[in-house]
Amino acid sequence: MTVKIIECPRDAMQGFMHFIPTETKISYINQLLKVGFDTIDFGSFVSPKAIPQMQDTAEVFNALDLSTTSSKLLAIIANSRGAQQAVQFEQIAYLGFPFSVSETFQLRNTNSTISASLDSVKQIQDLCTKHNKKLVLYLSMAFGNPYGDVWNVEIVEHWTAEMDKLGVKIISLSDTIGVADSGSISYLFNGLIPAFPHIEFGAHLHTQPHNWKEKIHAAYGSGCRRFDGAVKGFGGCPMAADELTGNMPTEHIISYLQEHGVNINIDMEAFHLAVNRSLQVFV
Repeated sequence: MTVKIIECPRDAMQGFMHFIPTETKISYINQLLKVGFDTIDFGSFVSPKAIPQMQDTAEVFNALDLSTTSSKLLAIIANSRGAQQAVQFEQIAYLGFPFSVSETFQLRNTNSTISASLDSVKQIQDLCTKHNKKLVLYLSMAFGNPYGDVWNVEIVEHWTAEMDKLGVKIISLSDTIGVADSGSISYLFNGLIPAFPHIEFGAHLHTQPHNWKEKIHAAYGSGCRRFDGAVKGFGGCPMAADELTGNMPTEHIISYLQEHGVNINIDMEAFHLAVNRSLQVFV
């Protein structure tokens, strides 16, 4: 089975305190498009008041060089209004929607209750079907939350089943605040993948420098073949906490898979150029 690496410059950029110039974003993402990632999570169609960094997503998209890349584009949306914007761009293949199993975080992240967000998923899935897009459903706080909201494996299983009823084919389990450990990662993937064999499950893991490997190992060993990462681990969720837990560094994902003999079809020279360029973006 092919392992998919989803590079997430949007996730890296969205919480960055200084506005990154549009031309800098374009140059960086164009370099990432040369690497050979399965998908680039490049931007989001959300309120500029909520995420000022993403106010230029449409402008960035229009300047991307998609002529030779094999990578597909993913845009994050937080409601059906954002989805209606995103589906107008033919070359955006995926719409990503964060659906939290924590009521508190859903309100913080999308200003919407879980119940209202479920209605949004229905509308977004209909838009995706109509416009030949695929919905990537992120189950936020899939491994626990800091707000005191009830969390257990059964809740994650319940919402997976609900998304299955709506025809969602890609679900990424999101370790939004970095609380997942190898045990919880293995338990969830080992339970969900056999129970829903027609759904593609992904791992959107946030991590700290000392525990990244055990997280990737647990997910890969449990059958996960879709991994989100961000170069150098930049970024995190600005709605989750005051101090961000970094994204899973893409270079760690690549090195782990290479160590295990997985053919990932990555142009390493192009990747190293992207890593070097990232140091000029996040300054």
